[in-house]
Amino acid sequence: MARPHTIYRTLLALLLLGIVAGVCISLGNWQLDRAAQRIAIKQEIDTGRNSPPLHVTPETPAQELTAWRPASAQGVWQHDLTVLIENRNHQGRPGYWVATPLILTGTPDTAVLVLRGWLQRPASMEQPLPPVPAPQGELIITGELLARVPRLYELDSATRLPAHLPDPEQPLPRVQNLALSDYAAATGLKFIPIVLAQTADAVMAHNGHVSGASLLREWPEPSLDADKNKGYALQWFGFATIAIVACLVIIWRALRRRGKSKTF
Repeated sequence: MARPHTIYRTLLALLLLGIVAGVCISLGNWQLDRAAQRIAIKQEIDTGRNSPPLHVTPETPAQELTAWRPASAQGVWQHDLTVLIENRNHQGRPGYWVATPLILTGTPDTAVLVLRGWLQRPASMEQPLPPVPAPQGELIITGELLARVPRLYELDSATRLPAHLPDPEQPLPRVQNLALSDYAAATGLKFIPIVLAQTADAVMAHNGHVSGASLLREWPEPSLDADKNKGYALQWFGFATIAIVACLVIIWRALRRRGKSKTF
């Protein structure tokens, strides 16, 4: 007859190995889900970028405003409502994304939010911020549509958008993230429900000349390496298999011991 403490140890080992196998299978499935998400994002990007260019106007149907689609818009900058989006590094250098509303031609208060480019952060707080280009006149902006301003993880202490813009105390407000709904509430503007990431220099609408000084525009791409997630999933499923095999070995040995005890 098997000793009680041996039975308890066997059951405990089986329980622990079962938990390990379950956790590993869950992590493997999670990695497969991440891979499927990245594949879906890649398909969405390919579909958007292969779509014909869109000229955004206040009358543009919402179903035409698909992410990653090449697009253009015509209007004037509302420079006093420019916002700097913090912690947007470029090649290891800290900086900001410059976001400015473009008031669309023919409307007094309908705008599209444009991510204009990257601005390097000064080395110290005592140094002045590099000047933000402020071209005047009616411009044509070309770029790529985004569903929203890409977000970063935000702490409770992160900088927030002022309640009203423009803010005399903060000529260039700095925020961690920028939501269109918050920006519309602060500015009183009606925003097209899309963001335009500028990819080329602005062009003067009436003479075709480039507007002048520009910002650096190299927008980060989403991580699309689904094969890495599949590799991680294979590793987790391998660990689960080892745990399951160990369970079977323990059960087999326990049955052998029980069979031997009955022969005596």
